[in-house]
Amino acid sequence: MKKLLLIGILVVSGFLLSVTAQTKKVIADKIIGQVGDKIILRSDIVNAISDYKRQGQELPPDPECSFLQGQLIQKALVLQAEKDSLPHNDDDIDAKLDNQIRGFIREYGSKEVLEEIAGRTIYQIKEDFRQVFVERDLADKMRAKIVENIKITPSEVKTYYDKISKDNLPYYESELEISQITSEPKANKDVDDYVIQQLYEYKRQAENGTKKFEQLAKLYSDDKGTESQGGTLTINRNDKGVIDPTFLATAFRLKEGQISPVIKSKFGYHIILMVSRSGDNAVVRHILKIPPVTEEEVKLSIQKLDSVRKQIINKEISFNEAVNKYSDDENSKFNGGQIQNRDGSSYITIDMLDKDMVPLLKDLKAGNVSQSQYYVDERGKKIVRLVYLKTRTNPHRENLKEDYNKIAQRALEEKKQLKLEQWFNDHLPNYYIYIDKEYKGCKILDDWWKYTAANQ
Repeated sequence: MKKLLLIGILVVSGFLLSVTAQTKKVIADKIIGQVGDKIILRSDIVNAISDYKRQGQELPPDPECSFLQGQLIQKALVLQAEKDSLPHNDDDIDAKLDNQIRGFIREYGSKEVLEEIAGRTIYQIKEDFRQVFVERDLADKMRAKIVENIKITPSEVKTYYDKISKDNLPYYESELEISQITSEPKANKDVDDYVIQQLYEYKRQAENGTKKFEQLAKLYSDDKGTESQGGTLTINRNDKGVIDPTFLATAFRLKEGQISPVIKSKFGYHIILMVSRSGDNAVVRHILKIPPVTEEEVKLSIQKLDSVRKQIINKEISFNEAVNKYSDDENSKFNGGQIQNRDGSSYITIDMLDKDMVPLLKDLKAGNVSQSQYYVDERGKKIVRLVYLKTRTNPHRENLKEDYNKIAQRALEEKKQLKLEQWFNDHLPNYYIYIDKEYKGCKILDDWWKYTAANQ
């Protein structure tokens, strides 16, 4: 059962049906598994495997067996969640569905293309996926309920660590915890006015037919991500966490074919053309101009951060307080300017840093703040920053002193896994379980066969 749970939970976490397969009829579909009244279709497994491949993820050994196991586990958790009357929030499900649909629209290019490929309307696609999302939500809640009271003690962490062969302990490169304060030099008013006039001239040319909007975007837009597509963006009214709110609000006030006045976002100045709109979804084109910054503005930002650094060193203000008060990066104000790993942790390696930061850290000691540094980011923006090095580890073999939190997390996950295994051992005999005989050769399902209806 241990092997079953380890693979099964992994599969459940990654299970996502592809929109094209989910919304088209599958020939010769049939029920290949069932837990209680929850059925599993052959198409569920075929679609899941197709989706894994489409996303470039590595398939587990015997993928059909592994994905069927994952679905059996999910169905059992859902069944128990319903018996325990665990709630699911329809608003949360709708938000997740909307986010998924927006992802599909971005992937396929437009709402119209998505609907054409799927052969269904956006509303129908959402309804096709609703039960999948409800079941995933209930399974997650049931799993969380089973392990909610599991805690780990220091002695258990040590016992877990002592069981690991010293030859199997991971080796860590040097890791750092880093925070930063950024200042974005602002162009002077004359430059701003010139850029605004340029955009109004592009708007005039597009409106009188001298040039097409997409032509102007390809020639003049500073948005390198959309210029080759004529400035085309697919947006949703609820994308405020992804797209600048001013940009969104302006776009959704436009009628089809209408061009906005010049607006200012956190990225620069824009004009927006509404191409098409359906409810909360729209396709727009835009031209972005970023006012050029001179050396004089850069010097002002350097002077500002030099002054901030002096306050920090003199202990007049903490680094976190300085982030909240002075940093131009709004997102980083919630975490003290911390640069995070892809998994959300605070520990990063040198290879994750931009090339300009590496030499800045070379001689910086833990607990110190760097000199002000001017650099150009990946979007071509000029930025000045202060960097605070909180900690730096030396390359080392994993040990309790330096890596306690990582080891404790793994020990906790193992303890939760054992709890889940015990829960399944206790509950599987109480469920009606059916597995199609064609999967009799799946070794990974041996524990499930014990509890199938009269062993079939």
